[in-house]
Amino acid sequence: MSKAATGVTSADSPTVRRRELGALLRTLRTEAGMTVEQVAERLLVSSSKISRLETGRRGANARDIRDLCDIYGVTDPARRQHLMDLAHEGRDQAWWQPFDLPYETYVGLEAAAVLISDYEPGVFPALLQTPEYARAIHEGALPRLSQEVMDQRIEARRLRQEVLAREEPPRLAAVIDEAVLYRVVGNPEVMHAQLDKVIEACALPNVDVRILPESAGAHPALNSTFVILDFTSPVPGMVYVDGLVGQIYLERPQDFERYKKVFGRLSELSLSSAESVRLMKMTSIRYAEARTVTPESDPAGRSHSAAGFQSRPR
Repeated sequence: MSKAATGVTSADSPTVRRRELGALLRTLRTEAGMTVEQVAERLLVSSSKISRLETGRRGANARDIRDLCDIYGVTDPARRQHLMDLAHEGRDQAWWQPFDLPYETYVGLEAAAVLISDYEPGVFPALLQTPEYARAIHEGALPRLSQEVMDQRIEARRLRQEVLAREEPPRLAAVIDEAVLYRVVGNPEVMHAQLDKVIEACALPNVDVRILPESAGAHPALNSTFVILDFTSPVPGMVYVDGLVGQIYLERPQDFERYKKVFGRLSELSLSSAESVRLMKMTSIRYAEARTVTPESDPAGRSHSAAGFQSRPR
């Protein structure tokens, strides 16, 4: 799939256009002094439809926009056309939809974010992963994925990463737990290449990676992993929380601000950008020097991915 065919370098996202439209519709309803229930009654539809339109979880058609504009007293042709355009763009086909990703909503949000604040306690951020590292993660996941699905998700991840190099890229601020550097995902060769990729990305003006050292001790996100997404106005920010129970999207302003404060605290506890790069370079060198030891030659019977390798400095 070519870059031209995917449109990955563009910041346009049907997911975010729906959220932008929803935010504007919610503002219009509030200014009209109406409740969701009152609007639903006027349109002879369910309240859930109005709520889903306002949160961007449902696309709007031309009739929806026409009827809502009439109810809210929107008479300016240019304003009505803008809402129509957003509704149309919100129903466009996105490059990631053919991949049938279980987290496609997140990918759509990520594609249009202007700031991505990512806290990772277990793995390197997806936007900075090598294909080999990503494959090792998928191979260790349950339930098992077929080879075809695994290949599709790795390719989708590679395409997602192009967002960092587009003409107007988002800023990526990542805080990574120090343990991620020492968890041998795949084997030392995979880890060496993975660290080098992150170090190279740190040279980009829009990428800032910081390592949260083990010496930081207890912190506000010990039991969590999350990504904060900021957008241009009027699209509200969102927090994405991923785990075994599935994907959770937090949109309430109080939740957004709480996670912003937590991420700020994590950044304060972390090494500086320069110190983080130095630590990653040291760890990458140790991975490069690691000798591959087969289970047969290792008296402890450890796997070749860990045997004979001590990642932490002593």
